[in-house]
Amino acid sequence: MAALYPPLTEEDKQKYYALTDENLDFLRRRYSRVGRWVIADIIRRSAYRYPDKPALIYRDRVLTYSQLEQECNRFAHALLNMGLRKYDRVAILAHNTLDHVITWLGTAKAGGVYLAINYLLRGKDISYCINHSEARVFVVEDSLYPLVQDVLGDMPGVELFLWSDQVAGQPAPAGFTPLAGWYAGQPDSEPGVELSILDPVQMTYTSGTETLPKGVILTNQSLLAEYTGCIIDGEYSPEDVNLNALPIFHCAQRDVFLTPCLMLGATNILLPQADPQQILQSIEKYRVSMFFAPPTVWISLLRHPELNKYDLSSLIKGYYGASIMPVEVLKELQRTFTGCQRFYNYYGQTELSPYHTVLRPAFQVSKAGSAGKGGLHMETRLEDDEHNPVCQAGVAGEICGRGPHVMLMYFKEPEKTESTLAHGWFHSGDIGVLDEDGFVSVVDRKKDMVKSGGENVASREVEEVIYLDPRVSEVAVVGLPHARWVEGVTAIVVPKAGESITQEEILQLCRQHLAPFKVPKGVIFVPELPKTPSGKILKRDLRQEYRDYYDSAL
Repeated sequence: MAALYPPLTEEDKQKYYALTDENLDFLRRRYSRVGRWVIADIIRRSAYRYPDKPALIYRDRVLTYSQLEQECNRFAHALLNMGLRKYDRVAILAHNTLDHVITWLGTAKAGGVYLAINYLLRGKDISYCINHSEARVFVVEDSLYPLVQDVLGDMPGVELFLWSDQVAGQPAPAGFTPLAGWYAGQPDSEPGVELSILDPVQMTYTSGTETLPKGVILTNQSLLAEYTGCIIDGEYSPEDVNLNALPIFHCAQRDVFLTPCLMLGATNILLPQADPQQILQSIEKYRVSMFFAPPTVWISLLRHPELNKYDLSSLIKGYYGASIMPVEVLKELQRTFTGCQRFYNYYGQTELSPYHTVLRPAFQVSKAGSAGKGGLHMETRLEDDEHNPVCQAGVAGEICGRGPHVMLMYFKEPEKTESTLAHGWFHSGDIGVLDEDGFVSVVDRKKDMVKSGGENVASREVEEVIYLDPRVSEVAVVGLPHARWVEGVTAIVVPKAGESITQEEILQLCRQHLAPFKVPKGVIFVPELPKTPSGKILKRDLRQEYRDYYDSAL
């Protein structure tokens, strides 16, 4: 067997006797595989501890940790054999499937950068992400193929299209290679790729408040620090059974729950979608102990007509995020899920891997509505417009954070990266207030974004579509309280003088140009919009004036 390391020269040996940059770089490179801490290693280490324990359960398939490690290694070897270079992007459009998890972790093992595409997008929105990211490989699940069928020719940089067959017997279309056969014969040993904790490993597009989405680049360090914080702040355990019902293309499910639980050695159930009945059935069938969902999904469970039919006593930890949980709903959850008296609220952004603060169970009642305090590795503060810290209770400021969770950059966006990370802090764009104990509450958004059902909707993007109607004089899109979506995307429209427009005409226009979750839930017609002396539309006033709109409309 060949020596792992080439012989040391006399000059090399001298490097051991001084702590210098040159010496440290030499040691890091020579012994990188011995002491490295990267995502590529987490399944192997879990397999070392729990080789025969179920890591993933999807429909009727079970992968133990040893089997998952082998599958990810095969996928990584296949990528390397097709010529994948370090940091090349591997994109995937898929539901929560075994193929999706293997693509994520196998790409990390090959030294690539994994990119999950939001399957709520369509056509041109997806091709933009593929082209902007310069992805070389694109994995597409068969049931989602219609979303990209018409734009595949608009992705000239993709060298390999892979077909994830989830519907038995459906053949791969022309130009696609079946995923299972593509990597099946590859070695199941660990690939010999030099990896570093500082390497970029994941890319996620976030629409934020811009018309065009931004590509957030995260490193091994940012994600591993965040995973460790989740395990401790969220009190995860290797004995946990974690139900993943929300899409893992979204960083919340993938990076706050799924991957930290794999790192810890817990068992993960994958559901293809957040169907209330499937969730309830799975909690009973698999004796699920922990479950995350935004308030909208928790509410759907409470309202399910067969809720009392299921044994839900195994659930002891509940997690929510993306929106504020109404206090009365939280109380109802605790009364209904009698074994689950521990609820946790995570708050954060994609740029923070993604969690920033956590509200622990002990404060769910006394600090109801709060986002809590900075997580294990994170610091939090509020800033005014001049970037001075805001320390006084009740005084609004922009929520900022710093710590190892922070992104590396926005891909190809130096100006936006600089402004977002200005003065040594990540700037969230959210406005918050502190209470007398230093707990932060989100009270408004500095940027015009609506968070509907846990998904970000850029107001500007919806407004630009509505402006395509020549009868529209002005439009403002805001989020209003909604019983189902928590925030309903709402268009407030001023028709041109003498023109008549109906709500259905506005909605039909939006359906033609926008992903379904971006289409307004309602349209309000007004004679004029409130504005500042400088002409800026006062969206806060609109949110206040029409806050009860859906109560009366529904």
